[in-house]
Amino acid sequence: MSILFKGRKQGASIDKVGPFQRLVMFFTDHLRQAVNSLGELYRTPFASLMTVGVLGFSLTLPGTLYILVKNTEQISEQWQQASEISLFLNDSVSEANAQQLVTRLSVWDEIASVTYISPEEALEEFKALSGLGDAIEYLNENPLPAVVLVVPTSKHATPTAAAILLDKLRQEREVEMGKLDIEWLERLYALLDIAKELVFLLAVLLFFAVVLIIGNTIRLNILNRRDEILVMKLVGATDAFIQRPFLYTGFWFGLLGGVIAWVTVSAILWWIGWSLEDFMALYQVKFDITGLDAKALGIMLLLSIGLGLLGSMLSVKRHVKEIEPE
Repeated sequence: MSILFKGRKQGASIDKVGPFQRLVMFFTDHLRQAVNSLGELYRTPFASLMTVGVLGFSLTLPGTLYILVKNTEQISEQWQQASEISLFLNDSVSEANAQQLVTRLSVWDEIASVTYISPEEALEEFKALSGLGDAIEYLNENPLPAVVLVVPTSKHATPTAAAILLDKLRQEREVEMGKLDIEWLERLYALLDIAKELVFLLAVLLFFAVVLIIGNTIRLNILNRRDEILVMKLVGATDAFIQRPFLYTGFWFGLLGGVIAWVTVSAILWWIGWSLEDFMALYQVKFDITGLDAKALGIMLLLSIGLGLLGSMLSVKRHVKEIEPE
């Protein structure tokens, strides 16, 4: 407490203020300081725009990578046939027995769908895909067996779960041989895991950089207003009162940076959306790129505001406390 307030009876004026009035004064004071901190940014538009732009573009990269991973998972769900199990039936199995097998497998919890392909249908498909239709006509009999295609559920489409399901299906008496491309499935999930880890690591590094940028900006603002802070402490202002406008400055930096990041990510997705759709069409995969929905926008804004408050809090807690009148 300053010497200007020495001898003043503590709490003399506070006792005359009721709880409701205190609450109104509290929110009014916070609102005034929030508006004033926004006005400070408006009075230095170039410097504020540079800081907000750096924050927004720093958040753009993890936001874009998040969208890419999210869409990659969507593509992997469409590539679920990579975990499709092919069951080749014995030659002695009749079509009626094969249909019984299909009915029996359809009720398994691990299986999403079961498709029966007769030897005749398999031969016609082989003719269409191989281009050896004329040569196949010289065969005396159909060499292809009946096949049952089993698609596991998403829970059992992982390499380990699909391999366990394959071993279980091989125990069926109608099955001669079962086949599953485990290596391709393992590569697919390994790439997805690596992508998720890279996104997480890059996001952590960039978020740390955002906190440092905001902290350094707030530090410079505190040093520029050193004389003002000294005067405020001389007349009895508390550290919490002095720190509050700088915390709101970090809030506005985070909010505006989050908005810029969301707009930039949306523009990037719109720019590359058509090219990605044409690329996926070459692989006969229907693909609609997923953008930032309302939930993702809310998470991005909350995250950017949290980073802004964290950076400003770390800066003001140290530097405002260091400024003391002699």
